[in-house]
Amino acid sequence: MKIIITNFALLFSIVISGQELTAYQVLDKAIGYHDPKGNWSRFAGEFQVVLEMPDKPNRVSRITIDLPGDYFNLSTDQDGKINFSEIKNNQCRFSKEDGTVVTTTVNDLQCERGVLFKNYYTYLYGLPMKLKDPGTNLDPLVQHKKFKGNDFLVLKVTYDETVGTDIWQFYFNPDTYAMEVYQFFKSSDESTGEYIVLSGEVLVNGITIPKDRAWYFNKDNGYLGTDKLVIN
Repeated sequence: MKIIITNFALLFSIVISGQELTAYQVLDKAIGYHDPKGNWSRFAGEFQVVLEMPDKPNRVSRITIDLPGDYFNLSTDQDGKINFSEIKNNQCRFSKEDGTVVTTTVNDLQCERGVLFKNYYTYLYGLPMKLKDPGTNLDPLVQHKKFKGNDFLVLKVTYDETVGTDIWQFYFNPDTYAMEVYQFFKSSDESTGEYIVLSGEVLVNGITIPKDRAWYFNKDNGYLGTDKLVIN
């Protein structure tokens, strides 16, 4: 009887410890890994991203993100061609193809590209913390998937129509909860869109950010390029 009771207690403890985490718990653990002190909301920093692409010259981007100051600046240099976009509060400045500098507001259609860049870089380098933004809809089901031979906890995210129409999936290491892969699809067609493999880490303002991001097509694993983060 003692052996039976002991084995039952052991089995019970295994079941309890092996309970499934909710999607929100997985996300909280992932944020705890990448931003343990909650620094993202007051992030202010500058970094450089070198984009390496097949058969194209590298594109070097210097990015400044200052969330408390509502400031964003992107300066790019590709094969000697330099452009910039700058947004401060409601003001927008950017350079045109002929080098002319335009000053306008963020609501002006001319600033659409600058706003796109701001949202793009703030989103990707603010992950997974950005998954708690308004308009983000987290599927409560935690998926278990293998990707390139490794096991992952996968969270599916959709967005309110005013935010975005793509479907995203985020892959987290089941032991550390580090974000290691993400991908997006156009609607529900998983042959569309791209997946991004993350490697290496850089500590920026107390936040652990993936260093390199290699981009591939979902449909054929075709390689697009790799963003490499450089901190001065």
